[in-house]
Amino acid sequence: MLDLKLIRSDPERVKAALARRGAAEQVDELLALDGRRRALLPEVEDAQAERKTLSKQIGEAKQAGEDAEELMARVAGLKETIESGKEELEQVDAQLGALALALPNIPDPDAPPGDSDEDAVEIRRVGEPPSFDFEPRDHLEIGTELGLIDMEAGARLSGSRFAYLKGDLVLLELALVRFAIELVRAEGHEPVVPPVLVREEALEGTGFLPEARDQIYEIPKDELFLTGTSEVALAGLHADEILDAGALPLRYCGFSPCFRREAGAAGRDTRGLFRVHQFDKVEMFSFVEPSASKDEHERLLAIEERILTELELPYRVVNVAVGDLGAPAAKKYDCEAWIPSQERYRELTSCSNTTDYQARRLGARYRPQEGAAPEPVHTLNGTACAVGRTILALIENRQERDGGFTLPSILHQYGCPDRIAPQ
Repeated sequence: MLDLKLIRSDPERVKAALARRGAAEQVDELLALDGRRRALLPEVEDAQAERKTLSKQIGEAKQAGEDAEELMARVAGLKETIESGKEELEQVDAQLGALALALPNIPDPDAPPGDSDEDAVEIRRVGEPPSFDFEPRDHLEIGTELGLIDMEAGARLSGSRFAYLKGDLVLLELALVRFAIELVRAEGHEPVVPPVLVREEALEGTGFLPEARDQIYEIPKDELFLTGTSEVALAGLHADEILDAGALPLRYCGFSPCFRREAGAAGRDTRGLFRVHQFDKVEMFSFVEPSASKDEHERLLAIEERILTELELPYRVVNVAVGDLGAPAAKKYDCEAWIPSQERYRELTSCSNTTDYQARRLGARYRPQEGAAPEPVHTLNGTACAVGRTILALIENRQERDGGFTLPSILHQYGCPDRIAPQ
């Protein structure tokens, strides 16, 4: 949620910024509603005060045996004014609230123009894509042949784009999770296993509603939703709290299953593990003072890059285009791993600076100093390890002629084998 005081004080700057996201007209609509509310509220309050005064005068007149008909007529007129004013005020408040929730965050000036992932600006590449002296195969073909991935059984059980992972691939998943959590914990993030079922307010507070409702699994009977990322639950840890400045930064590392409808087009994206409806993820989350959020964003990116480097995966970093940010983010980096079967880099992790957008919606504030008025914190999130896509990238980049694949040495200490190969 944007700062309404900022919009009132500098509407043209806000409109110019949100024009990059196609939301400039919504600012005018919001200001019109806000103006009507600010005009209507004193009218109702003045009418209520006048009615109170007149009611007292009516009582005094009756006690004195005087005629109070004129005063009573005026009170009746005021009652109608108050009731109609309150009704309009409720309508304006509802419209204003819905529009405020729908407005996206103000983008960072450094976020490049454009509306799709093709408009992202490459910052750097790290590592060289592998070269093979044989025709490389995709992860699903390899995993199916080795008996490690069973999409057909997953489809029979749950529908398309669900999978069974088996055997040594399970050990690989657990090793990846343990590796990522330990690395991120050493960087000061407290591990958390959060709830994955949340109320609507949590998704509204983090900005996933109303924008992404069609991507979210809903359980109407219980008025709960399955989260697509533990970012939602981690952000809610300090909802409606006022934190001491000395407690910041607060950093967390959440591990959870994630659920997304993922309405991608059929094709490579929906083959295998790249775009499934259920996956596991290790997520980083930070609450920081506003002045620290830019540095914190770079810090989260550095951790993501360290993980990819330790896993010996070739990748590139891109600055995501403004039209592809998602409503909460002011700026986002993606780390894209090389996928041999697609002969291109694809998103493996991302990290976003959501500035005060989520904090305002959630009521997460801090007191800069003793006696000062509370202010919203800044929140940031970053993927430490999207397990399914990481497994995909490891299989494809480290495959061998015999249909097996090796695994990076950093994972061996966490219980996964050196190599997975045909028996």
